[in-house]
Amino acid sequence: MLLYYITDRVQFPGGESDRQRALLEKIAEAAHCDVDFIQLREKNLCTRELETLARAAVAAVRDNSRKTRLLINSRSDVAMACEADGVHLRSDDITPRDARSIWTHSVSTSATSSEQPTARRQAGSRPVVGVSCHSAEEVGLAAPAGADFAVFAPVFEKTGSSQVHPAGLDALRAACRQNIPVLALGGVTLDNAPACVTAGAAGVAGIRLFQANEIAGVVRSLRG
Repeated sequence: MLLYYITDRVQFPGGESDRQRALLEKIAEAAHCDVDFIQLREKNLCTRELETLARAAVAAVRDNSRKTRLLINSRSDVAMACEADGVHLRSDDITPRDARSIWTHSVSTSATSSEQPTARRQAGSRPVVGVSCHSAEEVGLAAPAGADFAVFAPVFEKTGSSQVHPAGLDALRAACRQNIPVLALGGVTLDNAPACVTAGAAGVAGIRLFQANEIAGVVRSLRG
């Protein structure tokens, strides 16, 4: 089962520095437990602040795992600048193919300039690209557009939220019939995650699922 941790530092208590410190500790914890993907999704930071946090997140992942891949939400520029493993695109973002083209061009330009790319950047010149989808039709377009996987949401109703109607397991099942790995997101818990896999999902994604729990226990429960 693929596991995808989506960050949200505002769920941690304290001021901004406390929240960022707690977030980086949770990212390190997730990487240590070999969670497959971590999406840095901190949308209310300016570019400089986001890049600084992203660089610290990349270091936290690299120090704790050779398996975990860090993706930056939407911002391909920040992902390339901090040498993350890839980018997660919104449904209304540029296409995965365009993101790959920009990434490849950036690496090629660095290779021919006086600023040589690092060994990590050379080895990881093909980024991981995930894309958010909200219907089976969108999922069906994700693979030919060049995405590695789709995150389908919302599957279940999220606690404390009634603004978005959940798609349900039948819609997830239809999305999983497309030719691309699909991760289930939205109200996913330890109790209902197995139903997502039974419906065809390659794994599950979440914020509270990881941030509100000991990640080692979550990994044992979902993969055990």
